[in-house]
Amino acid sequence: MKFLDEVIITVRSGDGGGGCVSFRREKYVPRGGPDGGDGGKGGDVVLVASAERRTLFPFRYKHEFTAPSGGRGGSRNRTGAQGEDLLIPVPPGTIVRDAETGEVLHDFHRAGERFVVARGGRGGKGNTHFKSATHRTPRFAQPGEPGEQRRLRLELKLLADVGLIGLPNAGKSTLLRAISAARPKIADYPFTTLVPHLGVVHPPQGEPFVAADIPGLIAGAHAGAGLGTRFLRHIERTRLLLHVIDAAAIDPQRPLAAFETVQTEMALFHPDLVRKPQLIALNKMDLPAAAEGARAFRAALRGRGGIHLISAATGRGVKRLVAETRRRLEGLLHAPANEAR
Repeated sequence: MKFLDEVIITVRSGDGGGGCVSFRREKYVPRGGPDGGDGGKGGDVVLVASAERRTLFPFRYKHEFTAPSGGRGGSRNRTGAQGEDLLIPVPPGTIVRDAETGEVLHDFHRAGERFVVARGGRGGKGNTHFKSATHRTPRFAQPGEPGEQRRLRLELKLLADVGLIGLPNAGKSTLLRAISAARPKIADYPFTTLVPHLGVVHPPQGEPFVAADIPGLIAGAHAGAGLGTRFLRHIERTRLLLHVIDAAAIDPQRPLAAFETVQTEMALFHPDLVRKPQLIALNKMDLPAAAEGARAFRAALRGRGGIHLISAATGRGVKRLVAETRRRLEGLLHAPANEAR
């Protein structure tokens, strides 16, 4: 399935039904007055955050949505049928913008949220409303109001507690498989992960949390290199970052090269990203060269806490890392998720 995190759609609410021109026609009422009913209201277009939606993929082929119009008024003061509202499900984490101005119209945080993006036109009044002492037989009625049409840009930012970041092939996907039921693709080549993956982690104690495997970043990502800004945006909503580094690939002469590359790209994309709380996992400690790389890395970051030595492949240190992640999240529980944009 192709991952879509940005689409443009056109929505149009329903037109209001026209009012009716009608007069009473009864055998013993020779001068029946006007009895034209009002038109029905057009349907609204409503976006609804649905827990069943994970991506914007359903919008890949369908870009235009129109709500039903209201019915015309009838004789005997009968009001036309109201057009049904058109409900469009979107995943939680969707930001709705006006495609023309870029204005943020709504930001969906939780499943069940609703937002009316286009209101249906009002129904026209029937001729019964226009009778008066001087005008007893009005032969006109109001037309219904037209519906609203808008172009919307939908942007999806994943909602996760923990974001797994790092260079390609650092072992983020393997770690996500080790700590959750998620099954992202794993292979020994760059950019194995082409779409973000979410996994629910159930620590031995405390509440479960959601971790997101953010596709690998490279130098120049903030300007679109590699997978670029397409996935940097997903880091914005996470509460805690888990920076995964391939310890076996660390050059003892430049032990912070991989770490600083990712930090620089996040800072260039938006300074708030590097201010997020962060844990570091030196991965692949089961490989022979990893011990020397880990020593050089820890020496270069002397005094910094939150560095864990793990092997996602064998499970070494993973339980301890999950427990520490849970503890850090609990400390951040009452802090709002830092949204840089």
